[in-house]
Amino acid sequence: MNKEILLSNIDKVHTTEMGIDRIKKNLKLDNDDIVEYCKNKILNKNCNIYKQGKNWYCEVDNIKITINSYSYTIITAHIF
Repeated sequence: MNKEILLSNIDKVHTTEMGIDRIKKNLKLDNDDIVEYCKNKILNKNCNIYKQGKNWYCEVDNIKITINSYSYTIITAHIF
């Protein structure tokens, strides 16, 4: 799948309150703007972006971000 689809819709990427808490905990972040943090990771030229099923996966800097491909909601993020 063409990662340009995700990149061209980067302004639609968002998350929920629960998503913010989950991502902060999983990535051990003390950052208030989690969405901006994730967008910066996604836009990193070294980010490996691929689509599997209904989700986009973005892997960079030992972090894997999962985004719903229909709503552009950041579901979760993990260190791997």
